[in-house]
Amino acid sequence: MKIAAAQIKPIKGDILKNIENHKTVIKAASTENVDLIIFPELSITGYEPELAEQLSIDYEDQILDVFQKMADNNNMSIIVGMPTKSDDQLFISSIIFEPGKRRKVYSKRNLFPTEIEIFSKGDCFCQLEVFQNKISLAICYDLSDPMHSQEAYQEGSNIYAASVLNSVNGIDEDISKLSNSAEKYHMHVVMANFIGESGGYECAGKSSVWSNTGSLIDQLNSENEGILIVDTNNDQFEKIYIN
Repeated sequence: MKIAAAQIKPIKGDILKNIENHKTVIKAASTENVDLIIFPELSITGYEPELAEQLSIDYEDQILDVFQKMADNNNMSIIVGMPTKSDDQLFISSIIFEPGKRRKVYSKRNLFPTEIEIFSKGDCFCQLEVFQNKISLAICYDLSDPMHSQEAYQEGSNIYAASVLNSVNGIDEDISKLSNSAEKYHMHVVMANFIGESGGYECAGKSSVWSNTGSLIDQLNSENEGILIVDTNNDQFEKIYIN
C-alpha cells in the first residue's frame, strides 16, 4: 500500500483555513494514488493547548464532513488531528476517515507533563486495516511509552503511524525512538510533523518513513509543506513539496 506523511504549516486556531490547506495536500496525494495519509498532531487547529477547549468539537461534527467525502471519492483513508470533547473531557485526538465507513477517533494515551492539567488520557488502542495491512496509530508523547509500540506489534501491526508536533530541540530523540521501533518490531514506521511555529515551539519538519528493518527510507526538509509517500510493498518513495 501507499502511505503518506503530510507535513504542513498550521495557522493558529483557524479551523477553516487549516481545512482548506488539508484539502490541497490531500488532492496532491490523490494524484499519486495514496491509500492512507496522516497529518500531524492537532493539525486542524495547530498545537495550541490554551485554545483547545474553545476549539474542541465532537469527533462526528459536520465541519469535518469534507474529509469523509474526500476519503470516499479518492478511496483514501485520511487521518487528521483535532481537540475533541466527550462527556466533559477534553482529548488530543486523531480523527480517522475511511472510504465507505463511519469515522473513528483515537485519543492520545500518554500526555506530556504540560498537557496533564488540560487534557484527559485516551484509553483505547487503535488499529486500522487497509489492504491486509494493520496500522497502529500514535500521537506524539505516546512515543515516550515503550509499551505503546510493543502493543502495536503484539496486535499484529505491520505499520506504525505517528502524528507529532516535534520541535527542533526534540526531533532527534523521536527519530531515534521510531527507528528503533521499526527495527525491533519489523514494522514500517511513518511520522508526520509540522513546520513553522505552533504552541510556542519552532517545529522541525523532517517528516519521515522507515523500512521494517529500521532504515530511514527518506525524510522531508525543515522548511516546506509537502507529502512523503512510501509504497510498503517495495519501499519505493517519492517526495512532493507543496510550496
